[in-house]
Amino acid sequence: MTASLFIKGLIIGFSIAAPVGPIGILCIKQTLNHGRLAGLLSGLGAATADAVYGCVAGFGLTIISNLLIEQQTWFRLIGGLFLCYLGIKAFFSKPNENTALTQNSGLLRNYGLTFILTLTNPMTILAFAAIFASQGLSNQRMEYSAAGLLILGVFLGSALWWLLLSAGVGLLRGKIDFKKLSWINRFSGVLIAAFGLYALWSLVR
Repeated sequence: MTASLFIKGLIIGFSIAAPVGPIGILCIKQTLNHGRLAGLLSGLGAATADAVYGCVAGFGLTIISNLLIEQQTWFRLIGGLFLCYLGIKAFFSKPNENTALTQNSGLLRNYGLTFILTLTNPMTILAFAAIFASQGLSNQRMEYSAAGLLILGVFLGSALWWLLLSAGVGLLRGKIDFKKLSWINRFSGVLIAAFGLYALWSLVR
């Protein structure tokens, strides 16, 4: 039983992380500009946030989930503005700029940025709730140890995706020159800002 829950957690975490969105683009950009570790740490921030939302859905914390859904307007506003800021910053940044990102403080900042960005997306909790319900997990009376194993699987499944992504992109890093990196920064900046504008537009709509 516990082994199957762990495997289900792995699958859920991987499937939630795999669709390429603003976090994926940030991970790719950081990997190309600063190396695999920078990209991986960016992804692990999102994996941690996935685990947090997995805890909310897995442990049946309806008060917290309802609060997140009720306040999703503010979360989308903050997240959308933050993505626009990151997009503009990425557009004008140079590949060799901000070398401090390769230091410990910069790596932790990458982790924190993606953690906050993922948490400001309340749709994630809805995705977890839907997946848990479809698998019959929300109706099970699990012990805390079993639920904890499920959440661990979610984190490791998400982390596995970011590890594969950063490792794959890292293989291309040595083949891309400064000029191409500059264009990648601009392109990624436009995409990240577009995600932010879409989040803001959804509020008006």
